[in-house]
Amino acid sequence: MLPTIAWRGRSVIMIDQRKLPGQEIYVRCRTYIQVAQAIEKMVVRGAPAIGIAAAYGLVLGTLALTAETGRSLDRDFEKVYKRLERTRPTARNLFWALERMRAVYERTRSEGLRVMRAALLDEARAIECEDAETNRAIGQHGQALLGDGWTVLTHCNAGALATAEYGTALGIIRAAVAAGKSIKVFADETRPFLQGARLTVWELDRDGIPVVLITDGMAGWFMRRGEIQAVVVGADRIARNGDTANKIGTYSLAVLAKENGVPFFVAAPMSTIDLTLPDGGGIPIEERNPDEVREVGGRLITVPYVEVRNPAFDVTPAAYITAIVTERGVHRPPYEKNLGGR
Repeated sequence: MLPTIAWRGRSVIMIDQRKLPGQEIYVRCRTYIQVAQAIEKMVVRGAPAIGIAAAYGLVLGTLALTAETGRSLDRDFEKVYKRLERTRPTARNLFWALERMRAVYERTRSEGLRVMRAALLDEARAIECEDAETNRAIGQHGQALLGDGWTVLTHCNAGALATAEYGTALGIIRAAVAAGKSIKVFADETRPFLQGARLTVWELDRDGIPVVLITDGMAGWFMRRGEIQAVVVGADRIARNGDTANKIGTYSLAVLAKENGVPFFVAAPMSTIDLTLPDGGGIPIEERNPDEVREVGGRLITVPYVEVRNPAFDVTPAAYITAIVTERGVHRPPYEKNLGGR
């Protein structure tokens, strides 16, 4: 699968997703600051991939620590941790991965830098490996929801590029194809960062899976015409009641799917579920640089000083979601009962 993130020789290698599909360029991060900036600038994106990158970033951060034990070590570790923690506020996987890394640090901090660093690197590698296994399981559970000959709409990119490999929403599609089903995909372009047009189309084309690119505003028309049999999307954070934050535009698709009788499926690992939040009202929504809307490919497309709103995500109420697929299976309403129990 695509080498989204890799640990190589005291550095983190990432494919630069801003350059795809035109150029396949890799970025080498040698410091935790460079990893944090790569997450913020969307060199790497997608909730699971962000979590993996942050875990490796924390390992890089410990390479610069000098105090073997004690209060000074805790202070310096906290500085690294907080810098990575504030990169992207919406993705639950970021905080989940960092919390796992903190637990390892607290368990090994008294044993010296060498032991602590080795344990943290082992944990980051485990997070990466577990994500790959999780995606395969999501794919197997979810592919049973798709019928042979179906056309599936997906939004943004929830594929190999958003994870360690294989993908969540695209993992379901890949698994369905591997099971012998004939599947065609409609990919929303996903304004303003065009993850659907640039990344999802690129992944599916490489896999030989038929894909049709549409603009975000076309989805409802194709649903009404009966040309779409299901919608499958990923997620960045899921509240206890099933309310789901995903790339901006997802909520609109869910409403359209409900109106047109099209099943709407969310694919995400259990690490995306935030049981501390009773509903989606508490999910923080990131607002990004307005130039992402004013420009396409660095080229201005509107009045340069126009006011812009650029929320990166929206929240889809659980009532619009037919099922949530995790590595543990297919979860249906009521989600608070059927999803919350781990």
